[in-house]
Amino acid sequence: MTIASTPLLIGLLLALAQAPMLVHAQSSDAQLTPSKGRITDESIYRDNSLYQGTQDRIQALNDGGRPVRDYHLSKAQCWLDVSFHEYSRNDRSDFPQDALDESTKLIVAMEQGVTPLPNETPAVNNAARLREDLWKRFGAIYGTPGYECAQQAMACGEVELVHAGNEFNQQGWRHAKPYVQMAEDYVNDAEALARNCTPVPQNMELTANLLFDFDRDSMQRVRPDSMRAVTEAIARVRDEKLKVTAVRLTGHADRIQGPNRQYNEDLSKRRATAVRDYLVAQGIAADVISYEWRGDSEPVQSCEGVSAKSLHECLLPNRRVEVKFDVQRGSSNADE
Repeated sequence: MTIASTPLLIGLLLALAQAPMLVHAQSSDAQLTPSKGRITDESIYRDNSLYQGTQDRIQALNDGGRPVRDYHLSKAQCWLDVSFHEYSRNDRSDFPQDALDESTKLIVAMEQGVTPLPNETPAVNNAARLREDLWKRFGAIYGTPGYECAQQAMACGEVELVHAGNEFNQQGWRHAKPYVQMAEDYVNDAEALARNCTPVPQNMELTANLLFDFDRDSMQRVRPDSMRAVTEAIARVRDEKLKVTAVRLTGHADRIQGPNRQYNEDLSKRRATAVRDYLVAQGIAADVISYEWRGDSEPVQSCEGVSAKSLHECLLPNRRVEVKFDVQRGSSNADE
């Protein structure tokens, strides 16, 4: 994201060419036309001008020295972008106005030099809180040396999780899924940026979640996107000659019951042992690997209210093996 080339500006060009420009929106009058009144060219032009005025204020903060990567400037931009996105899709709920309000609050605070600025990401329009695992991954970056480099990805990823929760409430999992994927991409980027921001510490932890197809426990049925995190961790151990001091695996299953109550417990165990065997085959010493299993007792996504057709896909994050590598600088014990 750059301030000068944000997608919001592209979407406004034609409308604004015909619309009279308004004075920059202030916090007290940044009000979109009520949804019932969005039926004339004049009202739509007015709203587009309000969006442009808000964008100009973000640009002014950037011109004044606040960098694009700054967490709060990025968050103001991303709230503005999701507001305009849903407004353009004719969302008649409170979400476009609520998201715009969050952008404006941050803009006003930055213009007034308020410190400290808030880091909270409110669930506007009563958005559902989806993917607690992603929220935790974002939260783990706060306060670390790598936060400086990860701020922009974190801010936009958190906003997209709220966006996804709003879509889930309004239209179900199928409409929420693209925005969840965007948030997942952001957290992956944020973690990579944080890792590369400072030298590798003497001791550190590499983490990944391997996600399995429904009712499957073989490595051939692990989702490719989740597999990448583990292969990258192994490659990093080799390339940076890190020593693996411990690998902790925790197997999980989703809440859909098999033939008996014990089935999900056993399924989560088989998943954990499959990952253990894979890591040993990749050169990780067997004596540093420990594993446990939790059945369906620790879901990260509930999927309440999701249709039967979409349920298996929605529950995917629960069908996981959590992988945690404890590593330190020194000789690698992969391929020793």
